[in-house]
Amino acid sequence: MSSGVPTGIVAAHSSPIDAWVQLGVASGRVISVSFPSSEPPAAGEDHVVLDRLLAYLRGDAQEDFGDVEIALTTSTEERKVLEAVREIGYGSELTPDGVAAVAAVESQGSDERKAAVAAALRNNPMPILIPDHRVTEVTGATPPNIRAHCRSLERLT
Repeated sequence: MSSGVPTGIVAAHSSPIDAWVQLGVASGRVISVSFPSSEPPAAGEDHVVLDRLLAYLRGDAQEDFGDVEIALTTSTEERKVLEAVREIGYGSELTPDGVAAVAAVESQGSDERKAAVAAALRNNPMPILIPDHRVTEVTGATPPNIRAHCRSLERLT
C-alpha cells in the first residue's frame, strides 16, 4: 500500500489516547510507530496509514493493518515473533506460548519461550501495526494506557 510519503515523519494528535501518533516512513514503508506526548517538530500530517490508525483509535474502524507495508530491521528470532503477532486479527489474542508456537520459537521450555516472545515485543518498533496489545501475559512496546485503550476497543479486557 503506497502512502504518498516516501520518507519522513508524519504525526497527528489522537484525542482518545491524548497523545500524538507518529509514524516513521522510509521508501513508502512504515519503519516506526511512536506516541510522543508533545507535537513532533516538522512532522507532516498526510499519510493513509496515519489516518487509518487515528480511525482505529477513535473506534471508527476494526483494523488489523495486515496490508500495511512495513520494514523490519531486527534479528531473525525477533522477526519471526513480530510477524506471528502481526497475524493476530482484530478482536483476537494469543498467549506467549501461542505466539511462540506460530513463530516456531526454538527454546527449551515454556518460560524460555515466554521470555523470547516478551523480549521481541518489548523491542516492537511498530506498536498497533504489530499488535502486541493482542498478546496476553506480557508487556510489549505499546504504552500501558494505549494498550488498555486498544484492548477495550477490541473487547479484549
